[in-house]
Amino acid sequence: MTRLVLASRNAHKIVELQRIAPYVEWLPLAPELGDPPETGTTFEANAAEKARYVYEQTGLWALADDSGLEVDALGGRPGVYSKRYSPEGRDDSNNALLLRELAGREDRTARYRCVIALVGPGGTFTTAGACEGRIGLAGRGSGGFGYDPLFLPDATPGRTMAELDAAGKDAVSHRGAALAGLPELLRAAGLMEG
Repeated sequence: MTRLVLASRNAHKIVELQRIAPYVEWLPLAPELGDPPETGTTFEANAAEKARYVYEQTGLWALADDSGLEVDALGGRPGVYSKRYSPEGRDDSNNALLLRELAGREDRTARYRCVIALVGPGGTFTTAGACEGRIGLAGRGSGGFGYDPLFLPDATPGRTMAELDAAGKDAVSHRGAALAGLPELLRAAGLMEG
């Protein structure tokens, strides 16, 4: 089994990765490492920066993802700042700000995007995924996290991401789409056969 250090402390993300890619032994990020930096202006730059930081600190292959919500009517915002969109940086305050900014707008198309970077002695390998949808008028559902109560995936008409069970979410999510490319990355890095 391939062992990767996950460059994240997000408990929800860790559970998703373990569920979607059980063929990987996910090693937790050691507390003494601190939080990996995120200074990039793109998902690609942030994912690579976080994974590179963990690889340089541990000497072990590291995987990081950077993901967020892009809303067309807002010029792609919140984008890479999805987690810290509102001053409070909490899910409830981020969602409230998004609804205020979209109030009265008809164009509510959006997408979740995810970029995964794998970094180790063999270099940097990346893959990406997206989930197209729209932003609802109010939050619904108790599953998921982040903007999931507001996000209505095109693939599941009438249901928010937060109303889907784990298997349903994994089947349509941006992270699930990106992780579909993980075996190819592992093969390219020489960490998985055929």
